[in-house]
Amino acid sequence: MAAFDIAATRKSLFVALLDARDRFGRNKVALEDMERQPVTFGRLVLAALLLGRKLSAAVEPGGTIGILLPNVQAIAVTLFGLNAFGRVPAFLNFTAGTRNLEAACEIGKIGTIVTSRRFIEQGKLDDVIASLGAGRRILYLEDLRGTITSLDKIRALVESWLARKVHARAGVKPDDAAVVLFTSGSEGRPKGVALSNANLVANAYQVKAQAGDVLGDDDVFFNPLPIFHSFGLTAGLLTAVLNGMKSVLYPSPLHYRQIPKLVAGTHATIMLATDTFLQGYARAAGEDDLASVRYAIAGAERVKDETRRLWDRHGTVILEGYGATECSPVIAVSVPGRSREGAVGPFLPGIEWRLDPVEGVHEGGRLFVRGPNVMKGYLDPDSPGGILPPSGGWHDTGDIVAVGEDGLVSILGRAKRFAKIGGEMVSLAAVEALVQRLWPTFSHVVVALPDPRKGEQIVLVTEKPDADRDALLRHAQKEGFPEFWVPKAILVASIPVLGSGKTDYAGAVEMARRLQPML
Repeated sequence: MAAFDIAATRKSLFVALLDARDRFGRNKVALEDMERQPVTFGRLVLAALLLGRKLSAAVEPGGTIGILLPNVQAIAVTLFGLNAFGRVPAFLNFTAGTRNLEAACEIGKIGTIVTSRRFIEQGKLDDVIASLGAGRRILYLEDLRGTITSLDKIRALVESWLARKVHARAGVKPDDAAVVLFTSGSEGRPKGVALSNANLVANAYQVKAQAGDVLGDDDVFFNPLPIFHSFGLTAGLLTAVLNGMKSVLYPSPLHYRQIPKLVAGTHATIMLATDTFLQGYARAAGEDDLASVRYAIAGAERVKDETRRLWDRHGTVILEGYGATECSPVIAVSVPGRSREGAVGPFLPGIEWRLDPVEGVHEGGRLFVRGPNVMKGYLDPDSPGGILPPSGGWHDTGDIVAVGEDGLVSILGRAKRFAKIGGEMVSLAAVEALVQRLWPTFSHVVVALPDPRKGEQIVLVTEKPDADRDALLRHAQKEGFPEFWVPKAILVASIPVLGSGKTDYAGAVEMARRLQPML
């Protein structure tokens, strides 16, 4: 593990980009996307200054501007461009539906949204943009490009050589908000999370320090995860670019057949994805499509044994990580030599942690973390511009975890994902793992519903068409689990998934509740 210097993270995103440009060279490629037009570090800085100046006219210094764009080069240029001139992008989850998008705009006090006509058309988002446009200004990148003159280009070229002085005039401080992200809403209403410049820079540098023996300057990250999700933003984009590596952006993680072909074409060596998406790519890939991928970094959900088996044939090692939007997001990540089944690796350098006891849970505790990557705070919905910082700098992850003697972290489940049955606490994640071992080629989710006699009951939602409770009961008994750990009912249905790749637990609970009378 390389050394991690917290003091080196005390800078803005744009300064971190300039540092990478100066260290690794203006002509080194920083970005690529499905259009296959590589962008060098020098070109990225120039484009950021050109677009950033245009966009900054739409919002006051320090103001927030909504971004509704897919994973293409323009979203990275927009991020760095707004930061260069002291504006704060709020990335909107275009898969969340109109209701959640409107809620995010209200929470974030967003009055202007940047998007693309091509994206709106291809994504069939006309109704969404019509709704969001009520009372808000919509800026289309195509229209902005039409206003760029030769004089603008010359000015940006000159400024790219004086970029530090240009940026200094914006007065951006390390602890100023750099981005606003919105929690996925997998368990409720989204929250606005303000991440500072230092938070994001720190997390990108922490990951590199942890994986210093794994990542090299010539590595190519393939990132199909959306930038509106912190995993896609930091692990997929910033960790690569701010450490001098290339990030290949792809607009949708759902294109299972196209992505392996582009992985092969770009010779990507690092893959970022969730377990669900990794399974899809491995199943759809041709024999040599994924041969260049040395490591797949997986987060957001537990990696299944079947997923590892599928990637083993390509010679790829899957490294699990763990994080939270509020932590920029990476908290822990496995590296070769410091990994084991069921663990997500050691904590990143610079992170303090503690486990608080939880009544009824006998192993591990509720994880609190503090460090340079922990958020500036939640947006205060009752106070425009207000931010609610974590108490004492400690973020309550809401996760029940155990830390082994080897320092590796194991996630036992969300605190909210424990059911209380007859006075006993049952981890729904552990029950899911039990089911997964019996039926490894299918997806499953376990939810808890009210029960008039025992407080709560466990229901299995599974994609296995002939799932049988008696078979599951026999399997549980064989593995030494008590009968009350076995789901009381089984519902065969498609598992709802969020745009970030996470299981939509709120959707699964609602589905089970709606169909409960039929069980």
